[in-house]
Amino acid sequence: MIREDRRPLPSGWSVVPRLVRGAPPAVLVVVGALSLLVGLLIVTRPLTSLVLLTVYVGLSAIFSGVARLVAAPETALWSRVGFGVVWIALGLAILLGLGRTLELLPEIIAVLLVLGGLASIYDAVRRGSVSQRVLAGVWGGAQIAFGILSYAWPDVTVLVVALIFGVRTVIFGASMLVRAVRAFVEGRRSVPATGEPAGPVPEKTRTSARDVPDAVDAAAASAEAAPQASASDSAASAGPPRPARARAAWLAAGRYALSALLVALAAGGWWANAWFEDGAQVVDAFYDPPTVVPYEHGRLIRTDDFSGQKPSGADVRRILYTTRDANGQPAVASALVIVPQQAPPGPRPVVVWNHGTTGVARGCAPSLRDASATKWAIPGLDEALARGWVVVASDYAGQGAPGVFPYLIGRGEARSSLDAVVAAGELDGVTLSSRTAVWGHSQGGHAALWTSQIAGDYAPDLDIRGTALLAPAAEPVELAEELTSGDANALLSILISWVLVPYADTYDDVDLTDYIAPGSEAIVREMTQRCPSEPGVIVSVATALGVSEDRPLFVGDLTTGALGRRLADNTPTGPWEQPILIAWGDEDEVIPPHLQREFVGRLCAQGDQVRSLEYRGYDHLRTLLPGSHFVPVLIAWTDARFRHADTHVDDCPTE
Repeated sequence: MIREDRRPLPSGWSVVPRLVRGAPPAVLVVVGALSLLVGLLIVTRPLTSLVLLTVYVGLSAIFSGVARLVAAPETALWSRVGFGVVWIALGLAILLGLGRTLELLPEIIAVLLVLGGLASIYDAVRRGSVSQRVLAGVWGGAQIAFGILSYAWPDVTVLVVALIFGVRTVIFGASMLVRAVRAFVEGRRSVPATGEPAGPVPEKTRTSARDVPDAVDAAAASAEAAPQASASDSAASAGPPRPARARAAWLAAGRYALSALLVALAAGGWWANAWFEDGAQVVDAFYDPPTVVPYEHGRLIRTDDFSGQKPSGADVRRILYTTRDANGQPAVASALVIVPQQAPPGPRPVVVWNHGTTGVARGCAPSLRDASATKWAIPGLDEALARGWVVVASDYAGQGAPGVFPYLIGRGEARSSLDAVVAAGELDGVTLSSRTAVWGHSQGGHAALWTSQIAGDYAPDLDIRGTALLAPAAEPVELAEELTSGDANALLSILISWVLVPYADTYDDVDLTDYIAPGSEAIVREMTQRCPSEPGVIVSVATALGVSEDRPLFVGDLTTGALGRRLADNTPTGPWEQPILIAWGDEDEVIPPHLQREFVGRLCAQGDQVRSLEYRGYDHLRTLLPGSHFVPVLIAWTDARFRHADTHVDDCPTE
């Protein structure tokens, strides 16, 4: 008869256990304890131990290559040499190029998964029982599938691999310790009180002491379908013993069950990937600039109807126009222009709306979202349109249109907003007045301050009448100090990445690696590629939760060095010739209310006209939503600014 060979082929997972098999208990204790410690470190601190994880991946690749080279003679020579040499070469490359390898770890893992999958599929075709072939084939396909997914989600890949490697190492370490204890107990039983052997150790006892099953060998045997059919038994005619047949049946059932689980995991991964991609905003061709664009800033490139929700009695158009980035270089940006259909004759006053944080990727542009031209996104929009005002809402450069998004980078934000108004003036059938009011929420409050501050030099034809701020992120340095002084959390990790990456991409003197853990650049950059409104942000949150403890992602003080200097440079200082209206909630969970009070104090100290309101029970968003007590104040204050009417504009104490 043909019976199963119970010995697994050597693999990357089983070479080490075989090397220490039969070693003295003391050696097993040392190996087990070290493995247990390393595994726990990788699982609990995936980024602080990233160098260790990379070394581990490199060594594992080398062990896998060695295991392939010494595989059973039945395995084709080209398969053993081909796969084995490639694995060993990859492992050596990982170890020799460690510094660069840290950044390429997700891609390297993807390559190793695909290579391992091809080897497993080859094994499935060449040999083994039916259940072994099925498991090997499914395992190979799953590895290839997860390798492809690794390219799509590199930040999660690092964490998942850290978890798998860490858990596997913990299991291996624990099994070594168990093996050491059992070997020690077996040794004590085989030695009499005189210290001399009591006689030959029974074969069964000797086998038990040397071949204690361990979880790593079992995992390797299942995962790589190592067992294969052996030569026929000399007693084939008698048939296999009943216990052997039962064991073979259970092994086959286990392989089929594991195969089903792998299929489910691979299918689930592809489904999740499709769900994340379907939920992301699609940046259509409207936002791609033509080959040749006007050099002058504020020039209209193209316009199109907005397909999202529209306020009653208004037309909404999206525009693509020229602008300048934070460094003064030519750029392209997009915006929404909301025009009331029924309005008094003559040029129409303009409200410049600067939106709050929506992410920093191209797909996070408000003009791509369905409800961006409603009262839920722009405070008092219906009231503004009823008064005949035109509302211009820029996405800023880098959202919608390609480029680097100027997150809390004042000149980049402000130029996008001012040029949107200038370009909107080129629309057919729209006559804009020079009278302009600037509004902004959160990040947009920062942008609004900069818009009013540079308007006189950058867009002198605009007559800025006032600046209204809703919970503004007015002072980046103080905000960075406040946010990083508390406990690390997922939101903080994502928010810091949104600041760090645009600053590093905008300013040559800001080096991202000075402020993040070694090797974590891929994770940090991936966080900037997802928007809060899309399902893929779950990946960013999961990644941030996995690494946020003890704040391993960000190791540098954000307020020092080149980044600190650039944050200070992007703090609007004024003075402002126009009145400022500022409102916030006393339960703001994003920007602490005391920062707003201190900001108002500084404005008053330098002689600016400031009216400030703090609303009890309001959080960060509440001031702009319908039903906010601030909205009527905002509309009345803006109307007075357009008419140059006398109204309450200054709460600063007088001497």
